[in-house]
Amino acid sequence: MDSTSTIVKCIQAAARDLSLPIPRDDVAAHVIGLGLHEAMQAVLPEIDPSYYPRMVERYRYHFLSRDHELTLFPGVHDLLTELSQNGYFLAVATGKSRVGLNRAMNDVKLLSMFDATRCADETFSKPHPAMLQELTRELGQDMRRTVMIGDTSHDLLMANNAGASAIAVQYGAHPVDQLAACKPLYSAATVAELHQWLSEHA
Repeated sequence: MDSTSTIVKCIQAAARDLSLPIPRDDVAAHVIGLGLHEAMQAVLPEIDPSYYPRMVERYRYHFLSRDHELTLFPGVHDLLTELSQNGYFLAVATGKSRVGLNRAMNDVKLLSMFDATRCADETFSKPHPAMLQELTRELGQDMRRTVMIGDTSHDLLMANNAGASAIAVQYGAHPVDQLAACKPLYSAATVAELHQWLSEHA
């Protein structure tokens, strides 16, 4: 989903509400993919820890008022449909909460397309391998035949830590050099490139 700009603005609005230093865009974008509590600690590491629960609360307030703005990147729905019809298991490993993921997936009519999902409020946050370990176990799949597609280094490092393959997408939250440092199997600049690569290699 095309969510980076909205998430960054909501993190900055939460800091502003509490009269805390407002993180730069790139700093706020870097914590995308982490669980909410971990994200707030990473984005403002120097503040009094008592502020973190309040940051989470203010972030949720702002995000829930804007999550209807989120849309799928063009081409994603067709790609997911094709993979599903070709018999691939589809799963989500996300830093979102269960409530947040279900809302987002319902909004774009995708919830029924995924075979399994795991959220940051249910297990360890990325880059810990637990989400992928739990998903592959639930689906009865071999980690060595599992591919994590992600737009953050947190996603790719989780795949590395779990022993899965990783594919980077360059149109999300983290800069290309950070993604490349995680040594993904492939790095796609667009959804069309990702679709083409998966069609040839999946």
